[in-house]
Amino acid sequence: MNVRDLVYGLYARRVEERLDHSQVPKHIGVILDGNRRWAKASGGSAVQGHQAGADKISELLGWCSETEVEVVTLWLLSTDNFDRPEAELVPLLGIIENTVRRLAADGRWRVHHVGTLDLLPARTQTVLKEAEEATAGTEGIIVNVAVGYGGRQEIADAVRSLLLEHSAKGTTFEELAEVVSTDLISEHLYTRGQPDPDLVIRTSGEQRLSGFMLWQSAHSEYYFCEVFWPAFRKVDFLRALRDYAARHRRYGT
Repeated sequence: MNVRDLVYGLYARRVEERLDHSQVPKHIGVILDGNRRWAKASGGSAVQGHQAGADKISELLGWCSETEVEVVTLWLLSTDNFDRPEAELVPLLGIIENTVRRLAADGRWRVHHVGTLDLLPARTQTVLKEAEEATAGTEGIIVNVAVGYGGRQEIADAVRSLLLEHSAKGTTFEELAEVVSTDLISEHLYTRGQPDPDLVIRTSGEQRLSGFMLWQSAHSEYYFCEVFWPAFRKVDFLRALRDYAARHRRYGT
């Protein structure tokens, strides 16, 4: 161990010791950004960057389990990402499939897909469905894997699901207009039944949501980290939790 690693370890322990565990967020959303820029800076390919980012996920979940986080949402592939070149997209989908398989095989996480399955290749759909089924009874952190996900698309899908459900019941548009509410729409989101994210972390220095959990993050706290996702460290995670604990959430009051 070199001096830098020693200093980093001591600092991380100091931050962890001072963390108020009573103020830890129950649901954390993470925008895993900067894989390609990390790879470029390291002289590697985009695919190598995506693989390094995937390898970081197990570390993150381990840190979350140490701090009593209950739900983690990982944005792995957006609807906009489908516009990327096939030479990058196809390997990326393979990396995502392998990552989801590993999460399911770990035995500690309950995997749940959030996104539009119909946009994904049949093989990816199968992997996501099998992971959900295999971990349905797992009593651990719920890990939402956002694959083929877009915030606007989620809201559109929720409204569509709501309309189809009430149409099947014979509800008229006039009757539906009388009862429609934010709670009713929330019941049709990909994350229905889960608490909204308390904290959203985005790596790579970008300071925008890019459509991530638009509905659910109305009252979330945001933490923007300069480091690229593959280089995200435990101390970065702890700093995000420390920053969150120091804020006073008023929910408009």
